[in-house]
Parts: sequence; structure tokens; C-alpha cells
Amino acid sequence: MADAGIAPHQLFLDIEGAVLQVVRGNPQAVRLSLATILARGHLLLEDVPGVGKTTLARALAKVLGVAFGRVQFTADLLPSDLVGVPILDAKEGVLRFKKGPLFTNIVLADEINRASPKTQSALLEAMADRSVSVDETTWELPQPFHVLATQNPVEHHGAYPLPESQLDRFLVCLSLGYPPLADERALLMENRTSEGGLASLPTLLDAPRLAAAQAVVADIVVGDLVADYVLAIVTATRRHADIELPCSPRGSLAWASLCRAIAFMDARSFVTPDDVKKTAHAVLGHRLGLRGSVSTTRRRALAVVDEILATIPVPR
Repeated sequence: MADAGIAPHQLFLDIEGAVLQVVRGNPQAVRLSLATILARGHLLLEDVPGVGKTTLARALAKVLGVAFGRVQFTADLLPSDLVGVPILDAKEGVLRFKKGPLFTNIVLADEINRASPKTQSALLEAMADRSVSVDETTWELPQPFHVLATQNPVEHHGAYPLPESQLDRFLVCLSLGYPPLADERALLMENRTSEGGLASLPTLLDAPRLAAAQAVVADIVVGDLVADYVLAIVTATRRHADIELPCSPRGSLAWASLCRAIAFMDARSFVTPDDVKKTAHAVLGHRLGLRGSVSTTRRRALAVVDEILATIPVPR
């Protein structure tokens, strides 16, 4: 456990650096992933297999010192496989609830878009309310609670596009991409498995201290200029001729939360317009539905985001 006297922002910089020991070549993705957790959000990692999505989730849980669970999503996965199921206690003759894998702090929903819509709806309740309902009983999930989901591109065989309502529950969507050749070369020469790298990571935090940091993040100031900048961009998504599904108020609130987390990691008590602009892709790319397309590709959506950003001056 890290020294309690370390400044909070420095502690999270140390956490960021520790994760980068095993997730090489994409510091921005690691930073945004950690900021998503600090903002009490859920994270969607969309990319081809084998680029480190699962390793990132495991590394975050290890360094943050929180409970971790993994569920492999498949077409035959049932809602009860996620939330749990009542089981008969033969000795006492009563039903007892056996908790499912959602009862943890960070749950990795691996290949989330391979499960049926019915199972997706069970996960959506957990993401939205941080609780699950079973037989008229509501069970609170452990706090903090975060879903880190991986998703294959929807054109892959056997994948279901996630519904817009569920995409909107993910604060951030990232694509890790391939590492730079120098980093991949270093991995080849080290000949170290991801399991070996994860085992060597330090534990720098725990669940109560993470929750305390999240409370501090929530108090970071979003000033008038920044709020107006966010709203100008959000309003532009609602007026753009190519956008059928624009950013919702939930999206703008989530965006402000992410910017607060970035400010916290930079040891600031306020959000800047640059925080907003730098996080626009991560927040808006998966939320915008474009006209004339059954499913919007991330590349097309990000191009529209860039177009909007170019038309709105950054306040100074």
C-alpha cells in the first residue's frame, strides 16, 4: 500500500505509471481509463483481439487494489449468469441468493457484444443503478463498481451491435490500437507473459481510498466558460445535418465528470477548456448516431466530432 502522506494527484500518477509497465505504447488510453474510474464511469474498449484490452482491465484492478471479476460473454449467456440466482438450502428449506460475478468492484465484460439483448439488459441495470433486481428484491452492488467491457468490431461474425441506451451508459469508449514497433520489440525481447507482468505490479490503493478520491473529483469546479464550451459542442451535435442521434444531457454530464477527473490527475481544482477538447473523442465517438447508417463506425463519428470542434472557438 502506498504511503498515505503522498499527495493524491501524485499517487494517481504513480498508479498510471505502474499500469504503463504492462500496457505499453498508449499512455493516453491508460490515462483516460484511470480518469473514467475516478469519474465513477464505465469504460468500453473497442478493438481487434490481442492488443491488450484484458490486460489493461486486470492491471487497473491490481494497482487500485480492488476486487476483480471477469465474465466471458457468449450467445448463450443468461442474465442469471451475471446477477446470480436463488438456490434452495436443503438443510433449512429456504431459498438463498447466490451472488453472480457482477458483485465485485471492477468487472470485465469480455466481448460484450457477443451476448443476447436480454443479457445486455441485465448488465444495463447494473451499470445504470449499481444494483440488480432478482425476484422483487434489489441487491446493491459493491462500491465502487465499474464495468470495463471489451467489444469486437460489430462486423465480426457472431456479434450484436450494442443498443444506443447501453452505449450511452459508457462514459468513455477507447481503441487501444497496435503498440509502436519499439514497444512491441521490447515485449518480444523480454519474453514475459502478461500474467508475469501483472503479478509484479504493486498495489497502491484500495476500495475505500478509491471511493474517497472519487468524492474529491466530484468537487472539482467546472466554471462558466467551460460549461458554455461543453454545451456549445453538445448543441452542435443536435443541429448537425449528419447526426440523427446526438449527445444527450446524460452525455454532457458524464463529459464534465471526466474532465473533473483529468483536472484532479493534473493537480488542478478546476477544469480547463483544453480538458474538454482533449476528451471529446473518448466521450462523443460512441454516442453519436449518423444518418443513413444502420451502425455508425467509430471512424466516421470521430470525423464528425472533429468537424464540430473546428467550428467552435476554444474559450481562453
